[in-house]
Amino acid sequence: MKIVNRCIILHVKTKYEIGMVVYGKITGVKPYGAFVGFEDGWSGLIHISELSNGFVRDVANIVTVGEYCMLKVIDIDYEHQQLRLSYKALNQNVRKYSRRVRFEGIPKAVLGFSSIANMMPIWLKEKK
Repeated sequence: MKIVNRCIILHVKTKYEIGMVVYGKITGVKPYGAFVGFEDGWSGLIHISELSNGFVRDVANIVTVGEYCMLKVIDIDYEHQQLRLSYKALNQNVRKYSRRVRFEGIPKAVLGFSSIANMMPIWLKEKK
């Protein structure tokens, strides 16, 4: 049971559920996110934090007005018929390249465990 504007709402049934995947049209882009419209009159917001796993400088770099996209419902506001949506939940950012880390200048010990005091003069000679 939920009390909204002094009225008691026992159960609100909609076709939307948390976790479901929806198809919507981007109707507006703001610095804090993108608005999505649906054919049945419901609307939604994709917050800038739900667009990508990385840093987003400009929302328009990810989505554009008029574009249709698949989104995941993460919260529902029944009173205002609005959905909170996630773009990154379905569109994972995959790096096109892998970072390779190279460790150069770290000498390898030939055999066994020598103390740093014993190996330091050898490393310094090799470095010169």
